[in-house]
Amino acid sequence: MAEAVPVRCPVCLRENRFTTPVFPCACGSPVTPSLDLTAPPEPLTHRTWADSWVTVRCAACGREGEWPRPELGCGSCGTVVRIPVRPPGAADPGGGGHPRPGARRDPRRDARRDGRPAHIPLPPTAPLPRPAFRPVTIRTARDAVATAALYLRWLGFRDVRQPDGRPVPAMAVDLRAPGLVAQVDPTTAPAGLRAVECVWLTGLTASATCVYFSLAGYTQDARTRADDLGIPLFVMDLTGVPQPVNDPADELIGTGA
Repeated sequence: MAEAVPVRCPVCLRENRFTTPVFPCACGSPVTPSLDLTAPPEPLTHRTWADSWVTVRCAACGREGEWPRPELGCGSCGTVVRIPVRPPGAADPGGGGHPRPGARRDPRRDARRDGRPAHIPLPPTAPLPRPAFRPVTIRTARDAVATAALYLRWLGFRDVRQPDGRPVPAMAVDLRAPGLVAQVDPTTAPAGLRAVECVWLTGLTASATCVYFSLAGYTQDARTRADDLGIPLFVMDLTGVPQPVNDPADELIGTGA
């Protein structure tokens, strides 16, 4: 198995570790996109569903399928970047293999540039024994809401309730559970300061933990405010695996509900 590969954020220049996702081909063989590490990653400023898929060929049976384009949320500035992929049949100039799935990113965060103290983490706790999270490929806004609900249940929240009806792509969606208020933003723009503050106020009123999930990442103001308020932020790529983007999110994964 190949090791995780370094990907440098084009905005803050932080080096992140990235592993390619593994998809199930119809023949039963695992399929992974062939990353083009010679090309720089591109910041995702606007998401369209049509441009969120890439063609990947199965090495076992030769079948080509459309799968989510590889994306990575920077652990420092929160920028979501797309990692270039070679088209089927293109040669690999580096000769490298695919990274193995499941590698974790570095949970450490840089200190605040404005001199304010960073979020103070809770005392370390032993990880809760959980089975591996089973992602669901995100193809629609409804899939994004369902993925967030599955992930919250995986964290230990019970009776997570999804709203009735089909989510509207241009609007965020609430999820509720005893002691929990979560917001899922399936839109194509990064979540902003007001969105983060609104979910915090809702959680404060309900005396509940508040969590935010976004498909397109967060603005810097939103990230800073979430750190101040202790709101866990997650970014979801189309493979269906939420990734923590701040210290409160790392702590929630470690402690669970």
